[in-house]
Amino acid sequence: MTLEKKLGNDDLSSYQITSRREILALLRGMRDSNQFVSIEVDGGQQGVVTSVLDVDPEEDVVVLDRAQDDAVHRRILECDDILFETLVDKIRILFFSGSAEECLHNDRPALRIPTPTSVIRLQRRQHYRIPTPLINPARCTMQIPMVGENRNTTVVVPLKNVSGGGIAILDEKGVLNPAIGTEYRDCRIDFPGGTLIVATLEIRNCMHVRLPNGKFANRLGCLFVDIPRPMLAAVQRYITRLEREQNAKTTGLG
Repeated sequence: MTLEKKLGNDDLSSYQITSRREILALLRGMRDSNQFVSIEVDGGQQGVVTSVLDVDPEEDVVVLDRAQDDAVHRRILECDDILFETLVDKIRILFFSGSAEECLHNDRPALRIPTPTSVIRLQRRQHYRIPTPLINPARCTMQIPMVGENRNTTVVVPLKNVSGGGIAILDEKGVLNPAIGTEYRDCRIDFPGGTLIVATLEIRNCMHVRLPNGKFANRLGCLFVDIPRPMLAAVQRYITRLEREQNAKTTGLG
């Protein structure tokens, strides 16, 4: 999967960093802050959260913590199109690697990739994803066809985050089709406070995640398809409200 396809953007050149010094500085920042980094393979069908353990400019490699799931770890080693994504100071950072190999770091198993030659740094508001509250969460109501029947059934799933470009939802029962490109029409997204938007959602990535209760679920990244301007404005207002509430909590005013 290309970054353009993942983000729904045909021109990312203005967000691309090719300066080796800047790239190394970003990677070292991830290492020093122990920043979580997500790894996606198979077009987002599989993924895991890791962190940067070391940046070695002399060997021209980056060392990351290995996946705890052996099957996912093996798939990462086999894959030639690995996407890495993280947030640094609320700025979305993405880069690819065409290979990964096993190594040891401080006598512990780890992953090693070549230092990326380019990195995408997205600071635009529509690409900034903000987590939605766990208490009184936003929810998305979707219609899915019943297998072998000429009717639909209703599925309600919670949102994990929201941006001007789309949402991430959590499918705990595994009832939604996670295939990249699948579209769900007339999805009703209820934001706390009485805001309702209706939009077509396109599945852009899927990650199998472990929940705090130990169970697994599909985390689906969804793109808004041709969302009307009034609906997009409502999304932006909700994002602004979330930012205000989170900033108030951070400063002790909320």
